[in-house]
Amino acid sequence: MEKKGKILVLDDDPVVTLSCKRILGAEGYNIITTSRGEDAIKKVANEEFDLLISDVRLPDINGITVLRETKIVQPKLDVVIITGYPTLDDAKESVKLGAFEFIEKPFTPEFMLNVARKLFDNRGWILRKAFIDDFRNEIVSLRDSANPVIFYKEGTWARPLSNNIWEVGCDVRYWLLSGQLAFIDIANNLPAVMAGESFAKIVSGSGQEDSLVSPMTGRVVEINKEANQAMSALVRDNLSEGWLLWLARVEPLNI
Repeated sequence: MEKKGKILVLDDDPVVTLSCKRILGAEGYNIITTSRGEDAIKKVANEEFDLLISDVRLPDINGITVLRETKIVQPKLDVVIITGYPTLDDAKESVKLGAFEFIEKPFTPEFMLNVARKLFDNRGWILRKAFIDDFRNEIVSLRDSANPVIFYKEGTWARPLSNNIWEVGCDVRYWLLSGQLAFIDIANNLPAVMAGESFAKIVSGSGQEDSLVSPMTGRVVEINKEANQAMSALVRDNLSEGWLLWLARVEPLNI
């Protein structure tokens, strides 16, 4: 079988390393495993890898340190961080250092395969970029200086548009890093939003629900009906570029 790419798996749990070797190896990837962070750094210094899959908690050094050091040696190396003890600080630092994914254990074989396929399928990358272009009207760039974004709390924000209309939405990055993002539940016929009250929900893959709290009070004039499709593009492709997702356009009320 032709090898598709060279992957280094760093984890001190033999179940994880054997699973990755079996799952990804069966797909044609060349899998190298190690249980120590220092050994992984040495391997990256001496060999070319396409992907590093690293645990955070290791017997010698932290996986975030491994990420930092390997990115210095091989800046173009893609890194996926996995952990059984996810924290927001680790997730933020991983993304800051250039990690492609931050994944909570346990994960399914299909999930890890999808991660690898995203990295190695160049045609799929081009298609995803085109998919994002289809949703330019549903997403908001932090670089939009003409309409400044005002962040509220718990991953929500607002910004003024024109004719006394505001957008309210969620910071996809916030909810992804907190491990809660699966899809957004917002009513298509939502009549109004109230400051400090829930106007939508974030639903996780496990079914857990968290409220999105509105930063303002107003009459809803439009709902983003493409929010979840656009969110899929944001999560997988442009997270690092500072994209936000608007959910409702609101006419403020003075109460």
